[in-house]
Amino acid sequence: MHSPTVNYNIGSAILKRAEIDPSATAIIFENKDLNYNDLANRVRRLAFDLNEKGICKGDRVAFLGLNQTSYFETLFAAHCIGAIFIPLNYRLSGPELQYIVNDAQVHTLVVDSYCAPVLSSIQNQLCCARYILSSNTEDKGNLNDAEPLFNNGESFETIIEKSPPIECLVESKQHDIAIIMYTSGTTGKPKGAMLSHGNLMWNNIQAAFTFSISSNDISLVCAPLFHVGGLNVTSLSTLMCGGTLVIHRSFDAYEALRDIQRYGVSSLFAAPAMLNLMANEENFSRASLASLTMIIVGSAPVAPSLLQTYIDYDIEINQGYGLTETSPMVSFLTPRYTKSKIGSAGKPGLFGEVKIVNPSGDKLDTGQAGEILYRGANVMLGYWNRPLDTAQAIDTQGWFHTGDAGYLDQDGFLYISDRIKDMVISGGENVYPAEVESVLYDHPAIKEVAIIGLPHAKWGEAVTAILALNENENLELEELRRFSETTLARYKLPLAMHIVDALPRNPAGKVLKYQLRGQLLASGN
Repeated sequence: MHSPTVNYNIGSAILKRAEIDPSATAIIFENKDLNYNDLANRVRRLAFDLNEKGICKGDRVAFLGLNQTSYFETLFAAHCIGAIFIPLNYRLSGPELQYIVNDAQVHTLVVDSYCAPVLSSIQNQLCCARYILSSNTEDKGNLNDAEPLFNNGESFETIIEKSPPIECLVESKQHDIAIIMYTSGTTGKPKGAMLSHGNLMWNNIQAAFTFSISSNDISLVCAPLFHVGGLNVTSLSTLMCGGTLVIHRSFDAYEALRDIQRYGVSSLFAAPAMLNLMANEENFSRASLASLTMIIVGSAPVAPSLLQTYIDYDIEINQGYGLTETSPMVSFLTPRYTKSKIGSAGKPGLFGEVKIVNPSGDKLDTGQAGEILYRGANVMLGYWNRPLDTAQAIDTQGWFHTGDAGYLDQDGFLYISDRIKDMVISGGENVYPAEVESVLYDHPAIKEVAIIGLPHAKWGEAVTAILALNENENLELEELRRFSETTLARYKLPLAMHIVDALPRNPAGKVLKYQLRGQLLASGN
């Protein structure tokens, strides 16, 4: 008997969705609706052009820009001809972008007018054979800055208008590369995680099962699409299920609250910092959130008090844990357990498994903290052009070593302690910063907090609190320690405290602790 042939191509799947629901609204962007039939036509036309201009299976097509409809059109068009999509972080500097573009050997780069100036500054150092301008409606003021890139007159809309729809689509196997997504690089240079069509497909299947996504769903996309959470938690799975995306170019708390009511948004993926900004928006208490049935929060630990804010509004919270390398879903705490297991990252989906190991690789018992390992069909193929890093990250049994510390409780629920590299060892005791931070976040004077370890003559490392305070608030170290001592063991209490205006974060919302550590060490503190 022959095994059935399965086409895992994500682009082809979206075109198939257009055959099923041609008139259904796929995307709402800047007050313009795009149905699935029109989306499919635009994707086919762009795919034809890319193919005609020399893009072959395995070549790389990149996108540099804010969230917009053409982001998805470029992604799907690249996939339809077997090319690999590279989402680029629009907040990076010229040299940082230069490293990634050349590391991935990008052939064609689609850039919007917002990002064209920074690209112009490094164009002579890039390997790209071709550039296409995708301009946002409100960014036309930057078009003059973009001209040096586009002296051949190519623009996204002109290409789609003049191109016929492609007829022959490439079929993709499960292990064909779909996306190379560069890790956020909190330490060192970013690595390109190779996510296959099978990785994306299985991740979307897990998302659909976990969140019960349907064609009736309307998902707000305001997290950056260059981040795996913004692209692949609700966005792709909602489109595959025939739902609607409401796309914001970037996150704005006021606009998010406005459009939840305006469009009847039912789901939202957000980082904790985004939820915090929404909760502190002056219109939050007056906003109508009745349509919002589900918030998915991830990318960083979430303070229980912040979760409670949304629970009090009867909004179901799915607290997730995932990584770029796992496409990203590892585990989710579904609403059924939000209150009873608050603070937990939940359990893995139907097609994944988690175990906790010690430094020797031995499996640990319930309640014992160690490194979190994950195995499932959504684990990346490896790191682009980095076989040694790949071998260190994925062992011979297929377990991905996350670099995160955590433990499983007696019911099998996963709790994240912290990044292993961020762990503070004070007086021989392991202190996980996330645990301390979750306690300190409840102090009314504290807006943001990060715990790091700094050298200490007696204890080896000192638990050090870096704080950003709410307006007109003051706080002393002794008061902070008194506040924490009823909840934390004494060796976990901060020995030092520094107040800053704001914590440095990468575009994914993760605090750059290495920056804080470096700044304090350089200043002698």
